Amino acid sequence: MTQVIAGQTDILAAEAQGMPADLPASTYDMILRGAAINPDAPALSFFLQSGGHRKPECWTYQELVRDITRCANLLNRLGIDRDAVVAYALPNLPETHFTLWGGEAAGIVCAINPLLEGNAIVELLNAAKAQVLVTLAPFPSTDLWAKIQPELANAHTLRHLVLVNLADRIRGPRQWLARWLQRREIRRQHGRGGVRGAVPASMQIHDFGRSLARESGASLDSGRQFDRNDFSSYFCTGGTTGLPKIAMRRHGNEVANAWSAGQVLGGSIGAGKTVFCGLPLFHVNAAMVTGLLPFSKGAHVLLGTPQGYRGAGVIQRFWEIVEHHRVNFFSGVPTLYAALLEVPLDGHDIHSLEFGICGAAPMPVEVFRAFQERTGLRILEGYGLTEGACISSVNPPHGERRLGSIGLRLPGQAMKTVVLDETGRYLRDCAIGETGVLTISGPNVFAGYTLPQQNHGLWLDLDDGRRWLNTGDLARCDADGYFWLTGRKKELIIRGGHNIDPAAIEEPLHRHPAVQLAAAVARPDAHAGELPVAYVQLKPDTHVSSEELAAFLSRQIGERAALPKHIHVVEALPLTAVGKIFKPALKRLEIADALRAALADDGLVAEIEVIEDKTRGIVLQVVMADARHDARAADILGRFPFAFSLSCPENGSQCQIERMPE
Repeated sequence: MTQVIAGQTDILAAEAQGMPADLPASTYDMILRGAAINPDAPALSFFLQSGGHRKPECWTYQELVRDITRCANLLNRLGIDRDAVVAYALPNLPETHFTLWGGEAAGIVCAINPLLEGNAIVELLNAAKAQVLVTLAPFPSTDLWAKIQPELANAHTLRHLVLVNLADRIRGPRQWLARWLQRREIRRQHGRGGVRGAVPASMQIHDFGRSLARESGASLDSGRQFDRNDFSSYFCTGGTTGLPKIAMRRHGNEVANAWSAGQVLGGSIGAGKTVFCGLPLFHVNAAMVTGLLPFSKGAHVLLGTPQGYRGAGVIQRFWEIVEHHRVNFFSGVPTLYAALLEVPLDGHDIHSLEFGICGAAPMPVEVFRAFQERTGLRILEGYGLTEGACISSVNPPHGERRLGSIGLRLPGQAMKTVVLDETGRYLRDCAIGETGVLTISGPNVFAGYTLPQQNHGLWLDLDDGRRWLNTGDLARCDADGYFWLTGRKKELIIRGGHNIDPAAIEEPLHRHPAVQLAAAVARPDAHAGELPVAYVQLKPDTHVSSEELAAFLSRQIGERAALPKHIHVVEALPLTAVGKIFKPALKRLEIADALRAALADDGLVAEIEVIEDKTRGIVLQVVMADARHDARAADILGRFPFAFSLSCPENGSQCQIERMPE
């Protein structure tokens, strides 16, 4: 019987008993164990469009295991063994789950964001040395194949393409029409040669549905015996620019994380419960929290449209979906909760909801309060990262939930804050309430990145026999074991030596009744180093000026240094595929604008493009309007800590100045 985790004492008591000796050795074995609870219970349901959510496709646990096993056997037949990599670039489909868990049963899975451009997808395929890619076949109104196909000649290790046909997910008489439309789309893109003629001859092409149907789902044909130290997955992290950053995870990492999360969430995510999955399945939150974890406990996963929360009508119909399917649990990010705040309940019965988890970024306190007051739903803020398998801490559903805290560490995982010196070396543990660098240790922590140079500074030597991961986040821990994020080192705005946490600006902005989303970033300044600026997205049908927001903030923020130099009201903030505000895009805007302004102060006019170079970091490409001022422009640009390339049109030619920062 699972012990109820309500506080730090319960975590220590659970750890005193130790992790079960019979913990599954692999994610495949863990899913088999969850399926054995009730093979005939619903395991996975899927609806293609929000309007059709009342009649989803459904797989029982027996059928889910069959199709995961079939996928593993297919991949094994294509040459994937325990050391080989199969990649997928797919939206949220049943086939994505089959590929993810079947791929881990056959070899190593590499999850790739399908929203990336084709060249970035192929760059990740090469970095992972993927031999098989599972992705979408050409289909009307989809662009994934059109992005990938022109780049396939550059995928040096790829040998097999397994194509998922969206027509397979359309049922009834409309499926015939869907298949006809798909064939027409292939002719439109590739003419008589079809897909075969558009793919390098060295690559074999396979239809996912037909290939799967030919495989046995009774057992793994490979007869593989798993070891928990076998690599299970490669998840891409660290953004979409620069050298590919791929986290290597083991079966034992993912199994341990699912087990420890299950100890805290308890029966709320077990057999008989329904979990809604709306986050993208290339991300660890969706894969683990609304994938492996519920599958390991015999729960029912409801997969809502290929685009998840971004699917047309999903947000607008969310309360209707919850009521009809008696959803008990879902996971999201702060921007999701902010969007749901704008959707009226309209009398829908949502009492089945026990809680929602919020992670990926700190939840603005005002959004948290307003959401709970409006819906009565318990939001459990948590914390995790790809490198820690997924969840490292969470507010306990059966204990006290502290507003703004990321909760208690999970049983079986160590977590603490430490003080480091200027070189990143460990000095001491933090005192209670003292801010320091957040570190984690335990069987959930990954093996490292595929590129050795990216592991520099990742591990801390604490001389206690444990392997500690430097998360790069700043946090404090209170006397009861609750952790509180206080910022991320690379997001700190340093104004004349004064460290400013972006949250100190964002939280007050979220208290304004017209503000839906807010982000604070650093603007380069030749004198102060950096100045804080803010970007704001307003709620629908509201209006407020930058000046009014500045006046509001002046009454909310006690530190003058933290008052933003500028507040930009924009139509929409840039978001990542999982719904986090994409601050690098805002930072690039500020860098370009700040340097244009610095040149303009001296009467110089230039066009500036900000590029994130793989080896040099931020690089500026500057094109001057007048070649006579190139030396003066180089002097001004040199006051900032960026490499730059200065082009000056002169007599039809180009004079080039390049400079690296000191």
